[in-house]
Amino acid sequence: MKQFLEIGKITNVHGLHGEVKVYPWCDDAAFLCSFKTLYTDGKGQHTVRVMGARVQQNLVIMRFEGITDREQAEAMRGTVLYMDRKDAQLGEDTYFIQDLIGLTVTDADTGKVWGTLRDVMQTGANDVYVIRNEETGKEYLAPAISDVVVKTDIAAGTMVIRPLKGLFDDAD
Repeated sequence: MKQFLEIGKITNVHGLHGEVKVYPWCDDAAFLCSFKTLYTDGKGQHTVRVMGARVQQNLVIMRFEGITDREQAEAMRGTVLYMDRKDAQLGEDTYFIQDLIGLTVTDADTGKVWGTLRDVMQTGANDVYVIRNEETGKEYLAPAISDVVVKTDIAAGTMVIRPLKGLFDDAD
């Protein structure tokens, strides 16, 4: 598992005093506001100290230590921001999408391997897992709900599901 995870991208400047607009790459923009330190590289070598953050519509307006004017903020446009995984507190049965990608998905009742989790579609109501069976080339869609997902074990690289009746009927 990667220690530093992409969490958003600076898309523009905001005002004259060094604030930037950040497009969050997380479920809730407020989650991005909870960090005091972010990183501008995926290795944690270049830190930026967050001096202020607030949600405005679907974006986060941020102010960083040492960035005090529009020109300095403009130089940060396009920068991807990273968070350190140890700084995040996730709830039970909540995972980083990056950690889910690549899990082997099996059937809780039959042990059948459905395939590998390849993508997570965020639909609003609930996420939908895209599972691809490399042998058959088939893709399956499974809602990320407790009625379907029985167990997720990131460390073991597995997810056990129980497809709802009719969900994978044409899969065999």
